[in-house]
Amino acid sequence: MLTHPEPIYVSEVVNHTMNPTFRSIDYDNCAPGTTRLDEVTVRVWIKSVKWHSWRQLLEVVLKLRELQYLGKHLENLERPLPANAMVFHLSDGVYTTFTSLTQYAPPPFVPITARSNSTRILPSSSFDALLRLSKLDDSIQDALATRNKIAADLEEILEENRTAIVDRDRVAAAEDRLKTIEYAKKTVAKQLEKARTQTAEKRASLNNRRDLMSKDTAQNKTQAENMQDGQSDAPEMRTSLSQSKKDVQNQRRRVCEDLQKVYPIQPIKNKTLAFTIRDLPLPNSEDLDSSSPETISAALGCVSHVLQLLSFYLGHPLVYPVTPRGSTSTIYDSISLLKTNAREAQRYGADKNLRTYPLFSRGVPRFRFEYALFLLNKDIQLLLETGFGVRVLDIRHTLPNLKYLLYVATAGEGELPARKAGGIRGLVRNGGAGSRAASSDSSSSALSGILWHGGRPEDGRNKGAVDSLRRNAGSLDRRPRT
Repeated sequence: MLTHPEPIYVSEVVNHTMNPTFRSIDYDNCAPGTTRLDEVTVRVWIKSVKWHSWRQLLEVVLKLRELQYLGKHLENLERPLPANAMVFHLSDGVYTTFTSLTQYAPPPFVPITARSNSTRILPSSSFDALLRLSKLDDSIQDALATRNKIAADLEEILEENRTAIVDRDRVAAAEDRLKTIEYAKKTVAKQLEKARTQTAEKRASLNNRRDLMSKDTAQNKTQAENMQDGQSDAPEMRTSLSQSKKDVQNQRRRVCEDLQKVYPIQPIKNKTLAFTIRDLPLPNSEDLDSSSPETISAALGCVSHVLQLLSFYLGHPLVYPVTPRGSTSTIYDSISLLKTNAREAQRYGADKNLRTYPLFSRGVPRFRFEYALFLLNKDIQLLLETGFGVRVLDIRHTLPNLKYLLYVATAGEGELPARKAGGIRGLVRNGGAGSRAASSDSSSSALSGILWHGGRPEDGRNKGAVDSLRRNAGSLDRRPRT
């Protein structure tokens, strides 16, 4: 612009072309004083392969009023534009500068004096043509007058019938309102019917509850009367129940005391937290290699048998059941399953066998034996925590924790009750197949108990038990088992 020191528009660079086309100019950021100017300065720079810098090719100062109109589109041009011509695409068409279009010069101006001196006589309008033009004008004026009269008549008719038109509109509005009211009435009727149905259902439910409450009140009244009749026996029953609990607790103490005698757990001299069970040393889980595998497996068999008997007498089932079989005892885990390879899966077969872990290390994978020992220690921990509420500090100490379990189980007030006299039941001679099977199981259990009690010849109790079994073999209780 001529009045601006800085350019208001800088075009982009168009490469490799003789007829460049630049993008549109955005005047949104320009002030009104800029957009109302009528003069524009256009400078064009070029750059070729020979020139390493830009050179000005053209500078044109033009007035917008002097632009020449070429048409709506460039496609309508019949002749080509001259070289270095600038074309402006405006909103109403295409324009160009006058100086660059010498071939598009306007026709020469002919003065009026030259035209008046011409001897050529131009024809004028005839009388008929003027008469037809006059009649056409009269017809147009009549048509305009008729249109105005019709418009006035229509306006007058509308003004006279305005009340009827308003009433008609009111009737339509009233009909729409009546339809809305009718729809609302039906909706409210449905809601009312639903509310009545729910009220009836709730009333029936309340009546049913009243009947049930009446029956329950009568039953409670009857029970209260019965309780009042039997209140005289309540103290005796409480005393009997308390005495039964004490007797059960004392019997459990006696059984645990017998277990301590059958499976004595003794400390090893000059060793901390080292114990033996039936003279079999069993190291803790972190020092399993200090004893032979046979000794450890035999000691673990004793521990598993003690846990099985304690769970039975104390009324606390083991989370991980044990199967005591001497030095080949096992423990079962029904919760988790260790990952095994294809060889081990083929060896153990069923899922139950995979969940059964050995309490011996000979001929089995080491990790299965260590996991079995961990499950055994968990059984001891759970018996202490759930049965007696005692917290275990380190579950790896197998015999110390078991010794503490027996110590807590035998603790109590008063003297231990005496063992009740009785013979070995279940060995029925000359009975059926079921009786023979029961006698076989009972005899094997009795002999197993004697062997577990001890096999040393100097123990007089073992000899007495064997003699008692021999004496009672001919006089067994033959009463049927219930």
